[in-house]
Amino acid sequence: MNYVHGYSSRESTRLVDQATTLAELLHTDTVYQAGSSVLEAGCGVGAQTVFIAKNNPKAQFTSIDISPTSLEIAAAAITEENLANVTLQNADIFALPYPPESFDHVFICFVLEHLPDPLAALRSIKPVLKRGGTMTVIEGDHGSAYFHPQSTLASQTIQCMIDVQARLGGNSLIGRQLYPLLNNAGFKRITVSPRMVYVDSSKPGLVEGFTRNTFIAMVEGVREQALQLGMMNEAQWDAGITDLYASTGEDGVFCYTFFKATAIYE
Repeated sequence: MNYVHGYSSRESTRLVDQATTLAELLHTDTVYQAGSSVLEAGCGVGAQTVFIAKNNPKAQFTSIDISPTSLEIAAAAITEENLANVTLQNADIFALPYPPESFDHVFICFVLEHLPDPLAALRSIKPVLKRGGTMTVIEGDHGSAYFHPQSTLASQTIQCMIDVQARLGGNSLIGRQLYPLLNNAGFKRITVSPRMVYVDSSKPGLVEGFTRNTFIAMVEGVREQALQLGMMNEAQWDAGITDLYASTGEDGVFCYTFFKATAIYE
């Protein structure tokens, strides 16, 4: 997996800001029965882990990631939150070390977008899920971003992020594809729920936590790749980022849509 945003301390902070800002929007309806075993496939630095584990204290979570560095950060977060219902393990989604039907539920958040073959990933995970168990997948869709004041250069910086991720084998437009992916992977009773983030200056927490610290920080993270690839020149990029920050001003507006899908393995 080529993680387009890298593994810097700034990226770890961005992920935590994102999770904290979006917890209510994305996770309040992620509910697991007491005693359930849940596989979190691709936990990263544990930014989402702490919220789903705290919301479901009587469920047992096995949270895996392919990056030992990310798991070290996740372990610190879990210790800080004093969570006793999470076990971390270094594991590959495409080579899971678990026997068939090991888990009641699977939870995947912001992972499929980084994989060159997300359908294969879903098919690889499915055997460790018990019959009748649920699959929950949450992904963003960078093509859903729109804002005021409108700016062609700002839109181009977002397109750079989309194109850089595509060059690395990922797909930052994957949110809109969750239904066909789950359907083609053989899951049933699929429901997809769009979750829009709407931000204006009357919501300063979202302006800071989402527009600035989550989305624009994510765009800024691909600056060097975009310039090296000749997608924009330095002056265009800087002007585009400046215009993007205008959406965080008194008269600015920013919108983005996440997609949350649930399905059953029958």
